[in-house]
Amino acid sequence: MDSRKIDFLVIGSGIAGLSYALKVCEYGKVMILTKSNEDETNTKYAQGGIAAVFYANDSFEKHINDTLVAGGGICNEEVVKMVVSESTERVKELINWGTSFDKKASGEYDLVKEGGHSEHRILHHKDNTGFEIERALLAKARNHPNIEIYDHIFALDVLTQHHLGAFVNSKTEGIECFGIYALNERTQRIEKILSKIICMCSGGAGNIYESTTNPSIATGDGIAMVYRAKGKTKGMEFVQFHPTALYNPGEQPAFLISEAVRGFGAILKNSKGEEFMQNYDERKSLAPRDIVARAIDNEMKINGENCVYLDCRHLDKKGFIEHFPNIYNKCNEIGIDIMQDMIPVVPSAHYFCGGIDVDKNGKSTIGNLYAIGECAHTGLHGANRLASNSLLEALVFAHNAAIDSISKIPKLEFCNGLPDWNAEGTTNPEELVLMTQSLKELKAIMTNYVGIVRSDLRLKRAFDRLKILHNETEDLYERTTVSVKLCELRNMIKVGYIVIKQSITRKESVGLHYNIDHKNPTI
Repeated sequence: MDSRKIDFLVIGSGIAGLSYALKVCEYGKVMILTKSNEDETNTKYAQGGIAAVFYANDSFEKHINDTLVAGGGICNEEVVKMVVSESTERVKELINWGTSFDKKASGEYDLVKEGGHSEHRILHHKDNTGFEIERALLAKARNHPNIEIYDHIFALDVLTQHHLGAFVNSKTEGIECFGIYALNERTQRIEKILSKIICMCSGGAGNIYESTTNPSIATGDGIAMVYRAKGKTKGMEFVQFHPTALYNPGEQPAFLISEAVRGFGAILKNSKGEEFMQNYDERKSLAPRDIVARAIDNEMKINGENCVYLDCRHLDKKGFIEHFPNIYNKCNEIGIDIMQDMIPVVPSAHYFCGGIDVDKNGKSTIGNLYAIGECAHTGLHGANRLASNSLLEALVFAHNAAIDSISKIPKLEFCNGLPDWNAEGTTNPEELVLMTQSLKELKAIMTNYVGIVRSDLRLKRAFDRLKILHNETEDLYERTTVSVKLCELRNMIKVGYIVIKQSITRKESVGLHYNIDHKNPTI
């Protein structure tokens, strides 16, 4: 694969990358790179489902309004209308590609309701919808002769005019991408891959926090790469904490108790068995995620508890097991009988509403570089993502980005004269212990100072601490041999810096960004 040339280079093998690849593959050669196994993606871990307007009792207007309300008034309304109005067609396409969603005995899809939704509109496959979507898309992609999938390839940096020694002004206009440098973990060689178009689908960065529902691969690599290449990012202060991750200390990633469980009728309670959500929002346990997460965080603090509880004891056991077999089995494994015991839950870092800033076609501010999925900021989510809108967003933007890419590809040429990677650096024996300690410090800084509730003082302290870590890690990067762990650490620190910087800039509390120095009247 050394110094390969490819028409469409896709970084990431989740729903965004695979959907895009399947749409452009008739117009050129497609290479999909993934840093782990090809099915190890954030998509795979999505339990709840995908939101779409499917039946007459629902409407695009209702879904649009629910999205705007959840987004705290700062969604891009044009984007919201575009995504929701395309929802039915895009999900039907996903079904035609082989994805199976649960149906009722009548043959209609078994749509469920989640927090912030006014109707039952979530299509799901048991409680492992993402796994089913990933299975179907991978099967289709593997069978197409124009798509190559390479696993255990770690993308290092985007190639731009900077690598040609060309001048690019400080305002970032005129930057174009020409490919990437990538570390082949099997050969330990750094390869140069030239491409006409790059589609960044690298997922989120939940691992900058101590507890996350994301797999270990979610280290913000794509966002950091594009930021280093002088691409614009936006909305990074809006980090969504899922309210109900299973409280099971030491387990990583945190096991997700799907929001659909509350949609099924489960009720949040404190350690005394008392309901508390009515004190925070009239929608109670089905309020939007930012409200529920802050409420749980507050209850834990005022009661001095490590968790709160999800009460499922009044629910139909057979129906629960049919809808949530993996959740039921997981609870059983750790000694929780959901018919006798309440499920201990805590908020956990879950989803980045911000990312690489893109337009309606997924185009970033770097020429010929698109970004789709969790690594992108599209304007759909605003200050808080409505449950199950993210998989839908990936489908719609993959479609639009593919159409735009296909129109460009005949006019594009490969760029010559790009240098090979500078392979200087030696590995020092103490490198691993330095990285391990720096990662612990990063996670502690982000969790304690840049979590669910923030303040100006906490953000300033986080910024000062992270600056030290940043300088130490950049020094280590310059003098040691490149490794995946070192690059992931470097990327996570960069993402943490962006989150803090954009959090400091926003002088209001809205959605997922809650600052006690700029707070609204209610929590």
